[in-house]
Amino acid sequence: MDEPFVTIDLHGLTQEEAVEKIDKALKSAGSGTYQLRLIHGFNRGTRLKNMIYDWYEPDSRVKRIMPGDNQGVTILVLRELY
Repeated sequence: MDEPFVTIDLHGLTQEEAVEKIDKALKSAGSGTYQLRLIHGFNRGTRLKNMIYDWYEPDSRVKRIMPGDNQGVTILVLRELY
């Protein structure tokens, strides 16, 4: 996968399923992939959002984590856009 911005829908997934899906995307991200946009939703609490921060903040593949365009989206920045 070498798209610059990849969107991954995590609605309805367990934490384990979400980690599996995110890890697969991280492994297949090419040098042209800058961000993974993770859509986790927010109406049913922040379980997936918290998991994303807990699991991927210390991950060396992720430069930083930032909020998306709404409360239900979190972005993993893999490479900075200069």
